[in-house]
Amino acid sequence: MIIAFGAVLLVAILISGIANRTVLSTAVLFLFAGFALGDGVLGVINLEAGDPAVSLIAQLALFVVLFTDGQRIAVGDLRRAWRLPGRALLFGMPLTFVVTAFLGMLLLGVPWIQAALVAAVLAPTDPVLSSAIVGREEIPGRIRHLLSVESGLNDGLALPAVLIFLAIADGQQTEFGLLALELVGGIVLGVAVTLLVALLVKLRFFPSTPLYASLTPVAIACLIFGISTATGANLYLAAFAAGITIATAMPEVRDSFIEFGDYVAEVVKLLALFVFGALISPAVLGDVSIGGYIFCALTLVLARPLAVEVSLIGSRLPWEERATAAWFGPKGFASVLYGLLVLQSGLVDATHLFHIIVVAISFSIIAHSSTDVPIARWFAKREQEDRDRAAASPT
Repeated sequence: MIIAFGAVLLVAILISGIANRTVLSTAVLFLFAGFALGDGVLGVINLEAGDPAVSLIAQLALFVVLFTDGQRIAVGDLRRAWRLPGRALLFGMPLTFVVTAFLGMLLLGVPWIQAALVAAVLAPTDPVLSSAIVGREEIPGRIRHLLSVESGLNDGLALPAVLIFLAIADGQQTEFGLLALELVGGIVLGVAVTLLVALLVKLRFFPSTPLYASLTPVAIACLIFGISTATGANLYLAAFAAGITIATAMPEVRDSFIEFGDYVAEVVKLLALFVFGALISPAVLGDVSIGGYIFCALTLVLARPLAVEVSLIGSRLPWEERATAAWFGPKGFASVLYGLLVLQSGLVDATHLFHIIVVAISFSIIAHSSTDVPIARWFAKREQEDRDRAAASPT
């Protein structure tokens, strides 16, 4: 698997320049490479969802991603530019969840709790796939900011819902007080450990070199990972809370670390997509009914577009900017890992639900990774036409 991943990574490096200018996507490359090399096709990689390696990769990858995503969002940044992202998160995301859950009950024929669980897994958008739009100067800045903040925050916001619905769907006696303590404990741990480290770092009698100062988030991550594992506090909420606290309390440390953190996060994301692709097989795709495929398509073209359009009513954004924000909500990395949580949960119907989640994520990765360049080109063409009209008009 390591050799295969290295080879695919090398191919991605070689074609990255082309991918940045065309509909070709490196995310799709890793997904399809994993699928082709997995047991269902060539059989080069022998992985099953229950393998310890899959669980370890999923756990570490989700921790790293939430930790680095949190560092993109400082509390002060949110206060200064919250209007449009707030609409998408506080209105668009819950409405997307409601529409998706309704479609699940209607088309999948599953109980409401399982439909709600699938909707929660598919609620977050992926910051890496969103970066294909966010990183393009042709797209209006307010839309790039909206998508950046939304995709950076909704992973952590969706996680409690996934865990709660998993606990309810399990059918066993659920200790909601204990579950709430686990979730709140994760947030408190992430904030408290980070603030304590920030205090120690700022003490003048503890000087540090720039190199070691930039490694402060690594120390925080190790502490949080170990303490969470030992105490039962939620590991992922602790990681997300710690990332936000670093961005707020130690912005200079965040700035020195973020590039390295992005490299690490990118590698683990690609590895997770590669492993995710290897878990897909023709048998998995065949397990999803026609109604399931319709459900997956409608989550893509109806649920989020409708929800975000409604949430942006009254925002005074031009229709093309609203349409871009509504369309570009790719399901990606967080949904992959939340889907693995469902698969490993022991639910009676966990395998079938996971297969539906697999198809929905695959549809989204392919569709959104193939439309970022055309959308950017359309905005660039419109901007050029506006400049030409301005130049041609009499002064």
